Amino acid sequence: MPELPEVETVKRTLNALVQGKTLSDVTVRLPRIIRRPDDIEAFRLMLKGHTIQAVERRGKFLRFLLDGLVLVSHLRMEGRYGMYRPEDPLNKHSHVIFHFTDGTELRYTDVRQFGTMDLFAEGEDLELPPLNKLGLEPLDPAFTPERFRTLLAGKPTKIKPLLLNQAYVVGIGNIYVDESLHRAGIHPETSAGALTAEQAERLHRAIVDTLSEAVEAGGSSVKSYVNGQGESGTFQQKLLIYGRKDGVCYTCGSPVEKSRVGGRGTHFCPNCQRLTP
Repeated sequence: MPELPEVETVKRTLNALVQGKTLSDVTVRLPRIIRRPDDIEAFRLMLKGHTIQAVERRGKFLRFLLDGLVLVSHLRMEGRYGMYRPEDPLNKHSHVIFHFTDGTELRYTDVRQFGTMDLFAEGEDLELPPLNKLGLEPLDPAFTPERFRTLLAGKPTKIKPLLLNQAYVVGIGNIYVDESLHRAGIHPETSAGALTAEQAERLHRAIVDTLSEAVEAGGSSVKSYVNGQGESGTFQQKLLIYGRKDGVCYTCGSPVEKSRVGGRGTHFCPNCQRLTP
């Protein structure tokens, strides 16, 4: 957490909050959040005076597009952004504060302190880590059934770890992989290369539909996630399989099982998602 739908929702709310605002200064209270440049004073001076043109998303990363610069931010497990006035009480976990010329502040808060920020000259960010080796965007028109089948072809890897691998398809974390595989009726341990054309097309449709519905619901707030305006998502109320161990499958009534696949807790229906030899 957060996954693609949550980051997409944060992106949308941030655009409404900060687009067109100009930075007067930046306060960094936890230097290790900033990975590039490695000089915090240089980070502050590079951003000072620049205007946020838009906020975009690449996989689970946010891209703040400024005039001539791109700030790449990863929320990791519990990072969040919020707008404040300077007089508002400062949370002890607010590690980076972006001060705007209109008197408002965008604060980055991260209890777990795992989030990262990298600042690039415009045009560099997509050519260098951490964005340069990311895979297909599942909500992009270029993510077609044909490209998805080509991606899976010949891969001996189990389908769940493959979908979690950001080098293949981006943004689909544990929640939405389980949901997509369940919708498609595919066991999470099925070899990716063993999927038939019909199964691959079914899974492609399930991924797109699941993520699209989750975005419209503002994401899933199964832990601490809120968007840039402090609002929780509601897609957790529609989850069919994830987190439902000891419950029953809504389709067939079989008990939902939980195992570990690729080192991740995995929910599935043993009847609807049978593992075939």
